[in-house]
Amino acid sequence: MAQSAVLRRSRRAQTRRAGLFFLVTLLIPGSAQLSYGRRGFGRLSVGLWILAVIGALAAAVAFLTARNQLIELLASAWFLFALAALIGFTALVWLLALAGTWALARPFQLGAGRGLAYTLLAIVLALALSVGAWTATKALVVSGVSLTRILTGGGNTQHNNGRYNILLLGSDSGPDREGTRPDAIMLASVDAETGRTVLFSLPRNLENVPFALSSPLAQVYPSGFDCQEEACMLNAVYLAGLEHADLYPGVADPGVQAMADAVSGVTGLAVNYYVMVNMAGFSSIIDAVGGIELSVGRPVAVGAEGVVYYTIEPGRHHFTGDEALWFARTRVDSDDFDRMARQKCVVAAMVAQFNPGTVVNHFTELAQLSGNILVTDIPSRAFGELGSLALKTRVLPITSVSFTPPLISTGNPDFAFIRQLTQDEIARSEALDEPASTAGASEPGGGAGVSVDPGATDPDEAAGNSDEDLQAVCSV
Repeated sequence: MAQSAVLRRSRRAQTRRAGLFFLVTLLIPGSAQLSYGRRGFGRLSVGLWILAVIGALAAAVAFLTARNQLIELLASAWFLFALAALIGFTALVWLLALAGTWALARPFQLGAGRGLAYTLLAIVLALALSVGAWTATKALVVSGVSLTRILTGGGNTQHNNGRYNILLLGSDSGPDREGTRPDAIMLASVDAETGRTVLFSLPRNLENVPFALSSPLAQVYPSGFDCQEEACMLNAVYLAGLEHADLYPGVADPGVQAMADAVSGVTGLAVNYYVMVNMAGFSSIIDAVGGIELSVGRPVAVGAEGVVYYTIEPGRHHFTGDEALWFARTRVDSDDFDRMARQKCVVAAMVAQFNPGTVVNHFTELAQLSGNILVTDIPSRAFGELGSLALKTRVLPITSVSFTPPLISTGNPDFAFIRQLTQDEIARSEALDEPASTAGASEPGGGAGVSVDPGATDPDEAAGNSDEDLQAVCSV
């Protein structure tokens, strides 16, 4: 009896010791080995743990004091690959420390029940650690690979008169871009301090577009993009850029650069960056985050080649990726200009609803999809500032202006008027952030939907191309 009591007390002590070993290993891997004299492995494990803690604290401090620099670092493929390797190695060492802790606990000396319980505990902890490490390393590697595909570099990081102008293009072509004619052409002009954004939409069938004076195509087409062919419209400039690729030495995508030169010539705004999206794959991104919510203001017929498949009735809708793509692209019983308004609605919905929590929850899938359908010349060093501006943009209304009839005749556009209208709308947007005492006096057009030259067009018609009219089409 006395021997049995001693054995029970010994097993209870061993059980407590085993529990303590597992606890300290979870908190500080390698600490159990240090206490048992296995100092080499113990020091390595504890050292890695200390490094991880220092890294986490540094990231927290950087998030509070140097957020832009932190974002830039996270947008660097080399850093993501290095971080993935460090996490993988740390997880491996932690797993070895866990296995060593299980051996030190001598579970089979605790009795069958306790031994099995501690063995199962070790297996569960090892699986949890393995899954967590695998998920983190996979997300980092996928993101790094995607960044190498997406970021071509070459954009102008210097703002223009306090604004960043970003060209947004949507096309249906594959990765080789052969035959591309962008269907969606927008220019987002973002205030470099406030993030307040004006979104200009340019119709794809805008004719005789001029090129920026600095563009090599300005010498090829001194009177504007007019090659005496019906196809020589704004969306065909991409092909012209490819045909004259020799004029753009060292440029990753001469077609996109030609589009940027044309949009700059039309609006008078220097383009800092471009973002080009394959619209056919765009729906996958929307599906990855569970769809988007839109309030549709009027019936929209969905179909192709004159055949109506179904009609989207007015009201609140939850769109899947395919549904959002059909909504944005259909032209049955409508035209290019109505479609441009719907495209802006989808863009605004994504800006508003793709919050940081949504992105984090679907990070790996979004990163993988983006690498296949998105390309931009925004360099990683600009992601910090642009990321901060994006957060500001999300909480501000986006002003929208379309250079479409009746405001603009696409067949015979008044480009001087377009450039003046662009400047007026930017001034109106900037006036919204001025003190109340001066905003009213400096706001062009007295707060109308768009500012217009009374001699150029009817102000009431001009208002039909503004963000106020967009509400009749859809709202976020």
